[in-house]
Amino acid sequence: MRTTFMAKPETVDRKWLVIDAEGQVLGRLASEVAAILRGKNKPTFTPHVDVGDNVIIINAKKIELTGKKLLDKKYTHHSGYPGGIKSRSALEMRETRAREMLELTIKGMLPHNSLGRNMFTKLHVYEGAEHPHAAQKPEAYTLRG
Repeated sequence: MRTTFMAKPETVDRKWLVIDAEGQVLGRLASEVAAILRGKNKPTFTPHVDVGDNVIIINAKKIELTGKKLLDKKYTHHSGYPGGIKSRSALEMRETRAREMLELTIKGMLPHNSLGRNMFTKLHVYEGAEHPHAAQKPEAYTLRG
């Protein structure tokens, strides 16, 4: 009788990957990074175990959006007080908070539970081309398509 392979947290082999966001489209990049963080690109994928890799994204300020999304797309948040809703356009977010913009997009594509929160901790986003993770010997990753 054959049994289905189920990964265990202590046997997971994690790599460090570097992705350059320069010239990449926000949603396409985010969906692929979310799949890597989740471990869906591995043959040992197990839905209830965090088997994903660590991802470093550089040049977040140079991310692209298609169409008129730079001006039309809005990022809103509420302070909790009456009339406390605030919004920023995607252009403002890219100029001032590019890291947060990318993190929000990727976080929304991960599971909304404790497993997803643990997966999100393996994401490291930097607005410039430099990152402090050279000691982990990250591999360059090229996106599909």
